[in-house]
Amino acid sequence: MSSILTNNGAMVALQTLKSVNDDLTDTQNAISTGKEIGTAKDNSAVWAISKTMESDIAGFEAIEEGLAVGEATVAVASAGAEQIVEKLTEIKELIVSAQSENVDHGKIQTDITSKVEQVEAIISAAQFNGANLLASDIDGNTTTQMGVLASLDRVGAGGAVSAVEITIATVDFESSLNLSTSLTSITDTTSAASALGEIETYLQAAITGAAALGASAARLEDQSMFVADLVDSMTLGVSTMTDTNMEEASARLSALQTQQELAVQSLTIANEAPGSLLQLFR
Repeated sequence: MSSILTNNGAMVALQTLKSVNDDLTDTQNAISTGKEIGTAKDNSAVWAISKTMESDIAGFEAIEEGLAVGEATVAVASAGAEQIVEKLTEIKELIVSAQSENVDHGKIQTDITSKVEQVEAIISAAQFNGANLLASDIDGNTTTQMGVLASLDRVGAGGAVSAVEITIATVDFESSLNLSTSLTSITDTTSAASALGEIETYLQAAITGAAALGASAARLEDQSMFVADLVDSMTLGVSTMTDTNMEEASARLSALQTQQELAVQSLTIANEAPGSLLQLFR
């Protein structure tokens, strides 16, 4: 039955055109923004996951900056510790030379005193942004260890987050290498013999401290590289979930544009159908 009040064909064609236009708008938005899932209404589950991951990415980027500061602090202390080992080795050489009777012990002691002052100067100067890992306390406030934020641990999807730190303790050269008051002054072969045993103890303490700082520096460097790789992987994961596949979107856009043209033609034909009823009344 044909009716001039209800055009079922036009209604169907109009709904088809509306659906095609909606899909075309979504595709154009995806292409222009580069995001397949840009809002929660696009896909609430994936959007929620992506936002959680993006917040974690921001946190890890901040951790990268903190690790860089920690690396620099340890690098300064490590360089100072290695320099101190060299100075103690030079002091040891002077003390060994003082074991002979026919040397000027006074001049040797003067050289030793100068190098001891250099060691003390290095200990005082080996600080970065107010933190000195060679001193008795790192910041002058009885703090003996430095915590460097290394990672964020999340329990399950959207679960609780806890911070993980790498703790680096001061090697306290300020106390353990108190050469100016503890190292025997050389006046003869007897005092030189006593000083030799003492400098060996100090040298081993300095080597141990320098090695500890080197291990800490390597650990921070490894963690920094891991965090950088983690940020890249998480960013790629978010991109895979939410970004627009441009090749696919291009093909979909072409198809929808063709469907739109066909839908318009179909609606035009459906709208013209009631006009044919006029032939019945001629």
